[in-house]
Amino acid sequence: MTTHQNLPGYVWAAMEDAPVREVFPGIRLRPLWRGESGAGAYVLEMDAGSCWEGVDVHDPGPEEVFVVSGVFNDGERDYPAGTFIHAPAGSSHVPQSAQGCTLFLFYPEG
Repeated sequence: MTTHQNLPGYVWAAMEDAPVREVFPGIRLRPLWRGESGAGAYVLEMDAGSCWEGVDVHDPGPEEVFVVSGVFNDGERDYPAGTFIHAPAGSSHVPQSAQGCTLFLFYPEG
């Protein structure tokens, strides 16, 4: 089997090497990849008891979320580890976590 991991654009990132930015108290964002069109992949870490300040609105495009560990809450319901969430463009929520969680986020349109 032939693989093509040496083609231009094939990239990888280790979470522990990604720069960390605290977006709100107890909530840290780690960028993993940014595409030419604005698409991006991130890891979001939320400490126990943390809550997004204000409403998170998905604009210009959707947000794809995979709960890697812990329990994520969107302001209405809990999503345990292993859950996938698709939030369409224009939707909103208030991210929070009573127990703490780690999320993989993908923004296909930036």
